[in-house]
Amino acid sequence: MRFQGLDLNLLVALDALLTERHLTAAARSVNLSQPAMSAALARLREYFRDEIFTMQGRRMVPTALGEALAEPTHDALLRIKMTLTTRDAFDPSTSERRFRVVVSDFVTIVFLARVLDGVRRIAPHVTFELFPFEDQPDDLLRRGELDFLIFPDIYLSDAYPRARLFDEHHVCVACAANAEVGEAITFGQYMAMGHVAAQFGRSRRSAIEEWLLLEHGLKRRIEVAVQSFSMIPHMIVGTNRIATMHSRLAEHYARTLPLRVLPLPLHLPKFTEALQWPALHHKDPASLWLRQLILTEAKDLQR
Repeated sequence: MRFQGLDLNLLVALDALLTERHLTAAARSVNLSQPAMSAALARLREYFRDEIFTMQGRRMVPTALGEALAEPTHDALLRIKMTLTTRDAFDPSTSERRFRVVVSDFVTIVFLARVLDGVRRIAPHVTFELFPFEDQPDDLLRRGELDFLIFPDIYLSDAYPRARLFDEHHVCVACAANAEVGEAITFGQYMAMGHVAAQFGRSRRSAIEEWLLLEHGLKRRIEVAVQSFSMIPHMIVGTNRIATMHSRLAEHYARTLPLRVLPLPLHLPKFTEALQWPALHHKDPASLWLRQLILTEAKDLQR
């Protein structure tokens, strides 16, 4: 099919090239051979009378026109895809939908695992891809490459729909054998001791408790920085280190590891975990179905 002389099949190739920025990877993503993708790029260059990409080392860098084409091309294809996938009624018992979710290991352990267990019973063929936090999750939402983002609501963009899930607060965690800490910890001890803390993404973004502490003008001595919340307890056991952890996660690990869970010696406000999704998915029957399951489970968690 052509529109104003342009073979619309070329837009699929263009979107893949703009996404992957690599000829072979782009060809693979849309099931084309490398020569076929090279031919598609040549036809795009001829039609637009522009190189579309220049090479910097092995990476393809879009020209100004290539950059200008990226968002409208992807959005147009995404809207067509959403129209095709939502025109039929969603039947969870037979659906093979794959949901892509950016979620922390904290939420996965204390909450999402329960949701997935319920999904397994209702929709046995539905599958999931869970991704750790990256520096630009909003870009994945904008591009429709993500079904859901679960994150503290203070970090979420106002550009996409969201729903509140559950409240959480922080506690202090120490090894049960830590002789420096009794049944309580003083503020002086808290600030003097070595801490374990999680940091995320290539930018090593701090977890929410660090942001809340900085709001109080406080900076801990972080002795060990780890890549996930679930690594924290293992860096505490057998040491004199302490950590500030989500209360539900701390209690989860205290059931199997020699940990002591203590009240924080300072006031940090509660925070709210929230669910966010692309605006284009707002009326998608599959997204609506899973959204409702997640919100129902969140209500049960709060009881």
